[in-house]
Amino acid sequence: MDTVDHEGLDLSGTSARRVDLSGTTAEQVRLRGARLRSADLSGMLLRDVLLADVRVRGACVEGLEVSGEIGRLVVNGVDVAPLVVAELDRTAPGHADIRPTDADGFRHAWDVIEDLWAGTVERARRLDPALLHERVDGEWSFVDTLRHLAFATECWLLRAVQGDPAPWDPLSLPWEEAPDTDAFTADRDARPDLEVALALRTDRADRVRAHLATLGDDDLARDTVPVDAPGWPEPKAFPVRECLLTILTEEWWHRRYAERDLAALEAR
Repeated sequence: MDTVDHEGLDLSGTSARRVDLSGTTAEQVRLRGARLRSADLSGMLLRDVLLADVRVRGACVEGLEVSGEIGRLVVNGVDVAPLVVAELDRTAPGHADIRPTDADGFRHAWDVIEDLWAGTVERARRLDPALLHERVDGEWSFVDTLRHLAFATECWLLRAVQGDPAPWDPLSLPWEEAPDTDAFTADRDARPDLEVALALRTDRADRVRAHLATLGDDDLARDTVPVDAPGWPEPKAFPVRECLLTILTEEWWHRRYAERDLAALEAR
């Protein structure tokens, strides 16, 4: 496919008819307030998109798959988001445990997370090591997932909660749209073997467990002390509870994605 650089192209406020963008790949696109009428979106892939206050009318929906953080989602007048949460609580191991309200709940949630991940790692070990670097449908490889979870812990525990201004290991992997910064640098093309990636992840997981071991309910009610250094998260105060919930959420969802992709690799 030919690539045409239209960086900075601004079509806001314009009107277009009978436009064929089939097969187009676009990044960093802003469609805030845009209106599409009589549009064929069959086979479309939307990745890392913000769908706040989007309205779809007169839709024919077949085979639509959505994954991500879902707040309010109304389908034919019914808010289905609570139904999704309830079904995940019923069918997905650990999902009901990752919304703790007290310190004991956080410790229990981390026990559940580590037990689930132990099984996933053993499943990964049974595959050809080369497959653990393979991206399924453009998603992170298994090894990259481990690297990213290390990064998440560094950000939300070591930096935000514990105050280390620059906790990032060179092997840690930020999210793909992370802003350019000298605070952390990542070699996105690195291919460490599974044991190397696991060593980093295990170290970060151990730090979570150690922190939760002394966590009290009063700690959850506090805000963090902002670090005076650039990086992520931005240097401001956050509720400690929200920081720790972020880690649990990252761990649970990325394991779910990893299990999905391991199944695809095993089926070959």
